[in-house]
Amino acid sequence: MSRGRPKSEEARTELVALAQRLRPELHRYAARLMGSVIDGEDVVQDALARAFAAVDDMPDVATPRAWLFRIAHNRALDLLRSRALRAAEPIDAAVDVVDAAAPDPVEMMMRREAIETAISRFTALPLHQRSVLILKDVLDEPLAEIAALLDLTLDSVKAHLARGRARLREINASAIDPPPARPPSDAVARYVAMFNRRDWDGLRALLADDVKLNQSTHPVRSGAADVGMFFQIYAKADTIWLAPAWLEGREVIAVFEDRGDHEPSYVMWLAWRDGKISFIRDYRYVRYVVAGAELVLAPDAGRAGRGIVSRT
Repeated sequence: MSRGRPKSEEARTELVALAQRLRPELHRYAARLMGSVIDGEDVVQDALARAFAAVDDMPDVATPRAWLFRIAHNRALDLLRSRALRAAEPIDAAVDVVDAAAPDPVEMMMRREAIETAISRFTALPLHQRSVLILKDVLDEPLAEIAALLDLTLDSVKAHLARGRARLREINASAIDPPPARPPSDAVARYVAMFNRRDWDGLRALLADDVKLNQSTHPVRSGAADVGMFFQIYAKADTIWLAPAWLEGREVIAVFEDRGDHEPSYVMWLAWRDGKISFIRDYRYVRYVVAGAELVLAPDAGRAGRGIVSRT
């Protein structure tokens, strides 16, 4: 650390830099814990806000990466408990689980299956199995570090991992195809049409007086005048094209940086009240959110409603 600056300021600067590097990994973990890429980003955003607020009083942390993961983990648990989604299951005797630098082919196959599993399916696993399996098979964390993070014994971690892998195979074997794409709502179809013809004044007129804009890494904007500035950014990008879509059962808007692109770069979603936009969530600056999620275009989106799957 350099001299002449308060320790808290230096710690905050270092934490911000680390958080930016870790943000995609934190999201991969939180999204699978929550079973939703959107809820996962909410967890990450809230967890980092809590970390930044606590940094001034934070003692020296030997492993700030693990500290951030623990904050995200605990925040996700708080939300899961509030939704009564937490499941308890007794632990069987530990089984031998490979944890080497060069895992065997069976180990690699299990990890590949976890990475390719739809995010929403992880919620069918009991919470400890879910956490251990994500940390090991998706993020490739060492078993000893997983045990420390989750406050479990190494044998418990191995048992949860073995059972989680077996259960995940059962879940994937019985999984059904996602529902077909649905037509967009009139409100979203109107918004998309106005955006694609660059009717910025018309879009501003749709904003509620108390509308809020959340862009994850930026301060929240409030009020129609301030949020209206949002459209000036897009007015400078002539090639951006929107299409109605569905993500995790939620109606969203897919954002293509060029109309000829086969996959969207990110999404945004809107909340409405009395025919006016009350909230905009724009994922322009956190594009990792849609990685690994199934994004299905609406049937009249100009691409025949073809499902778009982004992989990590």
